Amino acid sequence: MKNVLVTGGCGFIGSEVVKQLLKKNYNVRVVDDLSKPESAIKQGYEFLQLDLTEKKAANKAFKDMDICINLAAKIGGIGYFHKYPATILSENNKIYSATFEAAVKHKIKRIICISSSMVFESTKSFPSKENDIKKIPPPVSAYGFSKLSGEWYCQAFWDEYKLAYSICRPFNAYGINEFPGEEVGYAHAIPDLIKKILKNQYPVEILGDGQQTRSFTHVRDLADGIITVMESKKAENEDFNIASAREMKIIDLARLLWELCNKKEKFKVKNVSGFTHDIKRRIPDTTKMKKVLDWEAKVKLEDGLIEVINWLKKEI
Repeated sequence: MKNVLVTGGCGFIGSEVVKQLLKKNYNVRVVDDLSKPESAIKQGYEFLQLDLTEKKAANKAFKDMDICINLAAKIGGIGYFHKYPATILSENNKIYSATFEAAVKHKIKRIICISSSMVFESTKSFPSKENDIKKIPPPVSAYGFSKLSGEWYCQAFWDEYKLAYSICRPFNAYGINEFPGEEVGYAHAIPDLIKKILKNQYPVEILGDGQQTRSFTHVRDLADGIITVMESKKAENEDFNIASAREMKIIDLARLLWELCNKKEKFKVKNVSGFTHDIKRRIPDTTKMKKVLDWEAKVKLEDGLIEVINWLKKEI
């Protein structure tokens, strides 16, 4: 399976996936609508600018491809989730319908569905295991629900058309090339906090009480995990949490970033009102990836954060 289609391949995670695929000598076709300001077309692959909510565009994208890594989606930080819930739900489901139908029409061998840790929004069981999805209530946010819908597409299209699938659930991606948002919460926590610190905001504003916990996973690890899933027959019709298992409170993340930015003032925060669906705890069980595919995250958080800080110093 040498011909790989990457939808959303100019996005934050998609760009790194494409970069690693090219290093492995795959023939890559990237499809993206370039709706994100930071989207950029690179060299070494075939590029199509298409709107994958349209069936005609999806059919063009999937022609002559062997396998698809389906990253195309409306996505952003928690502020984005709350401002555009209808857009997210509507557009993401249009993308699923168009891409899964095109995959069947063009006899794609397997579709790699990139879901999200947000499908675990309603869980009370930690760390979250893959099979918990069958036991917990559905997500409460439109974004989380749209990602769970994508997982249901996988099962439904297998049941009816025998379209093989693999589900990847990234947890809290971070790394260079993800810009902070113009508004709070439009990007993810790490670039937003670094921007505040580098621009000398004092005290540093954090959303909520800072006791929310996350498991931050470097984009290089995420891309490597996704490709590991794609390349393994064992991963067919299976789902995987792709993540670092390290759990960290947002207040501790802010303190660590403060120290890594070499700030001289005493670390101090100002708590500001958070968002309704700011889940208090999100932590993965990563056993399945290790046991089935012998994969685990490698990038140490401190090392990855220093990379991002140094990159943003040049960009801001």
